[in-house]
Amino acid sequence: MLIQVEADAGAVSLRAAALVAELVTRNPRAVLGLAAGATPLGLYEELARRHLDFSGITVFGLDEYMDLPADHPASCTWAVRRNLIERVNLDPSRIHLLDGIPDGDVTAACAAFDRRIAAAGGLDLQILGLGVNGHIGFNEPGCSLSALTHPTALSASTRTVNRPGFPSPDEVPKAAVTMGIGTILAARRVLLLATGAAKAETVAKAVEGPITARVPASSLQMHADAVMLLDTAAAAALRFGDDYAAEAATRSERGGQDWLRQAVVSKE
Repeated sequence: MLIQVEADAGAVSLRAAALVAELVTRNPRAVLGLAAGATPLGLYEELARRHLDFSGITVFGLDEYMDLPADHPASCTWAVRRNLIERVNLDPSRIHLLDGIPDGDVTAACAAFDRRIAAAGGLDLQILGLGVNGHIGFNEPGCSLSALTHPTALSASTRTVNRPGFPSPDEVPKAAVTMGIGTILAARRVLLLATGAAKAETVAKAVEGPITARVPASSLQMHADAVMLLDTAAAAALRFGDDYAAEAATRSERGGQDWLRQAVVSKE
């Protein structure tokens, strides 16, 4: 996992946007996985501002609350639509978002979602945020590290964090559907963004601790092409910061071996 530390959250968003923009430009038929949540908002704002051509890009949503309408202002669907999808020229036929109120069996709907990812050629890039408890998507502590898209219960800590988006505690969803760790790790590249001091201990566990279901983000240590973009506050608990900086500088100097400078073959 490549660790890159920027000065602040704004710089993280700009760096992330530069990486994603490079991929979209090099591969105009790329397949992107989109995370909701607060952390990617700056990235999406910057991508929209750049007026890139998204007409051939395919997107898949990372997760969604169960039993929440897509037009609910706290839904993941609403978030990614408002902050990116409706602001770029995506083809509606190339937009695939998880449904928290599926028509039929939810497990079957999740399996169909994974088949759609496979039919699109797989994810070229999965964008992730990081939960304070270490979750990625809605893969909570104790999850399977090999599961594909699936329904899951939400932890008490996640529901507490999500509480401001709902009128009362009783309305905070108790379950969600999410790409599983197996689905995420199958992406060719993963870009995780984490900012703020509240994420520092979790970042350290994910990067420098053991690979464990207790910290689902630690599974990214197994990915051959993952980047974690952090601000200085989120990186504060890392013990080997100088080593990460040296590795990032070395990869940058090599140019052609930089993770998003490798050309991706366009799909027909």
